[in-house]
Amino acid sequence: MIETLFENEDLIIINKPEGLSAIPERQRDPPPAESLYEWLCTQRGEEIFIVHRIDKDTSGVILFARTAEAHRRLSLEFQRRLVHKEYLALTHGVMAADEGAIDKPLGQRGSGRVSVCPQSGRESYTEYRVLHRFPAYTLVEAYPKTGRRHQIRVHLYSIGHAIVGDRLYGDREIQRAYPRMMLHAQRLTIRLPGSGEMRTFEAPPPESFERLLLRADAS
Repeated sequence: MIETLFENEDLIIINKPEGLSAIPERQRDPPPAESLYEWLCTQRGEEIFIVHRIDKDTSGVILFARTAEAHRRLSLEFQRRLVHKEYLALTHGVMAADEGAIDKPLGQRGSGRVSVCPQSGRESYTEYRVLHRFPAYTLVEAYPKTGRRHQIRVHLYSIGHAIVGDRLYGDREIQRAYPRMMLHAQRLTIRLPGSGEMRTFEAPPPESFERLLLRADAS
C-alpha cells in the first residue's frame, strides 16, 4: 500500500516503499515495473510533475508537484538548497565519532556507480550524527546539503561505513544477506508554494527497516 502523507492543490507527499522506483527507469530488458510517478498519474488522472527523487531501494518521504507553478517554486527551493532532508541509515561497522561532515566531490561512472572524484566531481556535502551504536553496526541520521545521485550511500562508503544491504557499495556477498537497503528518508522540510509556510513532513521507518534494526541489536 502506498501512503499519502499530505496533499493540497499544489503538491502530493508520499511515503514511498522500498523497491519501488520513484520515476521511470531507463532499462529496456526486462521492461521496468511501473514507477511511483506513473502510478500517481494514472491513479489521479492528472499530470504530475517530478521535483526530486529518492533511490529505488530507499523508502520514505518524496514529493511531487501538481501544477507547473508549484513545480517551478519547489524546484528552485531544491536548487538553492533551502530544503532540509533527513535520512536514517544503518551502516556496517562502529563509528568512532559522534558526528561529522563528508565534503567529497562525486562523479558518475559508466557502470552506474558513483564515486569520489577529487578532480572532476561535483561538489557534494553530507553531515551526519550517530544515533545508536550496535555491536557491529551504527545507526546514523544523515543530512545531505547537496542533492547528488547516491550521495549518502557513496559518502558513507567512502569513510569505511557502507550502508547495510547496499549491493552497489560494499562487499556484495555480505550485502546480499540483507533483504533491503537500510536507508530511509524520514523527514523533509519545505516551504509550501502557495502559503510560503515552512512545513516538516515525516515518515516513520517501515516494518522492514525496524526488523533489521532488531537483527542488528541481537548480533
